[in-house]
Amino acid sequence: MKTWIAYAIVSMIFAGLTSVIAKLGLSGISGEMGLTIRTCFVFFFVLVFSVFAISPAQFSGLSRANFLWLGLSGVTTTLSWIFYYKALKDGEVSTIALIDKGSVVVAILLAIFILKEQITVKTVLGAACMVAGILIIAKK
Repeated sequence: MKTWIAYAIVSMIFAGLTSVIAKLGLSGISGEMGLTIRTCFVFFFVLVFSVFAISPAQFSGLSRANFLWLGLSGVTTTLSWIFYYKALKDGEVSTIALIDKGSVVVAILLAIFILKEQITVKTVLGAACMVAGILIIAKK
């Protein structure tokens, strides 16, 4: 198995844990407060991780484009988290997590149109199954 696939699988497992653990943490507080606390922890752990993972030489390779695109990614992540926590506070994790994972379909479409990635029949079928699953579960 390629290393990046293993990383993606581990990411998937932690992302699944994140939703359930966050729902438990929102008991008695607002989604906004929960998101704020979570984000402080994320910031701290990413900062500590970066001390060990980033060599000083990497800073010289940064460009304005890096800052622009990564900054925009930070903005879209923030907006995603805000609305995810608003949904998580009142809704069912199983439904919210599935709808949120519909972002895979959005990412596939953007990868095709913006990044010019090649689409396969397997990708189209997988995305169609995800959309069907989202519609089935969201309908209840």
